[in-house]
Amino acid sequence: MIENLDFGDFIRRYDRAGMLFYLDPPYWGCETDYGQDVFGRADFTRLAEQLAGIKGRFLLSINDTPGVRDVFAGFHFVEAATTYTIGAGASTRAAELIISNVPIA
Repeated sequence: MIENLDFGDFIRRYDRAGMLFYLDPPYWGCETDYGQDVFGRADFTRLAEQLAGIKGRFLLSINDTPGVRDVFAGFHFVEAATTYTIGAGASTRAAELIISNVPIA
């Protein structure tokens, strides 16, 4: 099934005990990369607030920034080192976070 829904509507529709959501929002600071007004800075707060009340579980991957740590402070974090590459360009070492509403090892 393919859905074209706002993330809030999607989570409300499918949330239930036993559900696992994998979330990959735009990186903090790159909100307009997918188009103007597709996902804004305020959507991070809206997402965190909604995730705080779900019945299911979630994993969210995102770049590690002070803003991300602040907005998602009520959840569990695991730091992950990665390398960003675009096309054949130079690679850049980067830090990401994996965030969840349950402890992750």
